[in-house]
Amino acid sequence: MNTQLPTAQSQALQPLTQGDPRQIGSYRLSARLGAGGMGFVYLAHTPGGRPVALKVIRPELATDPEFRHRFAQEVASARRIHGLYTAQVIDAGPADPTPWLATTFVSGPSLQHVIHHYGLLPERTALLLLVGIAEALQAIHAAGVVHRDLKPANVLIAPDGPKVIDFGIARAADAVALTGTGLRIGSPGFMAPEQILGRPATPATDVFALGALITHTATGRAPFGDGPEHAALYRAVHEQPNLTGLSSTLHDLVSRCLAKDPAERPSTEWVIETARNHAAADGAPLSFTDGWLPAHISADISRHTASTHPPATEPDPAAGLAGAPTPLPAPPQPSAPSRRRRPARQATTRRTAFLAALALLGGVLLLYALPDNAESTEEGPDAALPTTLQPSAASATAAPPTGSPHPKPDDYTVQYTDRELTSPDSDYEIDLSGGRVTRETPDWYLGREAGEFYVPNDSITYIPPTGTLTLADCLTGLDTQPASSLPFTTLRTNSTFCIRAYGNRDIAVVRILNNASNDGPIKVAITHYRRTA
Repeated sequence: MNTQLPTAQSQALQPLTQGDPRQIGSYRLSARLGAGGMGFVYLAHTPGGRPVALKVIRPELATDPEFRHRFAQEVASARRIHGLYTAQVIDAGPADPTPWLATTFVSGPSLQHVIHHYGLLPERTALLLLVGIAEALQAIHAAGVVHRDLKPANVLIAPDGPKVIDFGIARAADAVALTGTGLRIGSPGFMAPEQILGRPATPATDVFALGALITHTATGRAPFGDGPEHAALYRAVHEQPNLTGLSSTLHDLVSRCLAKDPAERPSTEWVIETARNHAAADGAPLSFTDGWLPAHISADISRHTASTHPPATEPDPAAGLAGAPTPLPAPPQPSAPSRRRRPARQATTRRTAFLAALALLGGVLLLYALPDNAESTEEGPDAALPTTLQPSAASATAAPPTGSPHPKPDDYTVQYTDRELTSPDSDYEIDLSGGRVTRETPDWYLGREAGEFYVPNDSITYIPPTGTLTLADCLTGLDTQPASSLPFTTLRTNSTFCIRAYGNRDIAVVRILNNASNDGPIKVAITHYRRTA
């Protein structure tokens, strides 16, 4: 278990680049928060200074008439959702040259981060989550929307209960061919059989995902196992879930939610009533009082929430936004803390001056259809946006990253080629610049933890669809298909991926030589390119 709760890798605050707009509609953009299959996401503020999360749709989707039509429909539906356990879509420009939408801000980390950094949650907390999320689904379904991607990364933990995010917009992507963007509607481990088989999604699809989510919350594992995606998807369609470790109360609820046939799954009303009846039998009704979370988690979240307030003009270090998990203080430890781990979630020295005031930003950013794991989700590329959203000459004075946004292979020279390095365990990181393994904290590094590789916040990664990867492939993929995460389930033996350092300077191509795990040795071969032009 970590001794420090890191900032989510998908929501690393980055300075606006030369190609980023400075204003969209009436919203002032303050920082770049990420990029995914459907667009770029920014921290923005209303004229009165309220923080919002603003997503700008990618140009290649914005030019598709069918996508724009579906996007407008889904935004209209999402704006009708007013549940207490959902984050609100407050504004949108579906008819603008480049479509966008803005969402409210919610203070709290994702459920994914809470589980990862504090451990499994007690049964009563799991029951409360079940009820709150089911109520959120009721509000979503009442507006004629199906979530399609309910998972721990899309549930935020606030002092007054869970908040479901990332609903409604993903269906617009069903209308276009998105294989080139890396977008996937749904996440393995939480996808219902009908989704996997390409059949229509219904409210029962979300009930299935709710059962999988509660299983993960109470046991720490997905009901259909880990491993390669195709294996987990096959088990979800053909095999029974593994519910070992669930209490009898949760076992009955979850098993019904995970029925293969959508018609056999219960309604959200039944889920809520059954959960409340079980809790009442134990002598106390379910309610989101001060004790709904374990005391140490609740105290951390409350301290963070109490310090947040919307800025009057510029981003406030204590304010937060909807969708990105909030960095929280470290949970209490029964013994002396171990060596600090996962510096990937912290600002590097190259941007300390810029990020120092932003590093304590609380709250969460609502990311629609960005690639996952909750855990999202995830660094933004330096690709320029359409000219309709280019900044004015005056606003473009903010310092851009070093170099032009579109370097060419000829701009790089090789520093070393296929250097084989072995990391003995997760306490060691790979110094990508120096080509060595170290227990120190280098400026640019590759580490591993919690079933995935990690890199600095200000680095960008790309995973190709095939095992081969050239420098030219990297340059294109990093700008058009940045990876949201580097999971071991995707990066097996002989898989490759590339990493770009902040400012478009260095690029590393990494080839996995043996299957990775959280512990034990991992061997990689790295080629390092230095930008010289």
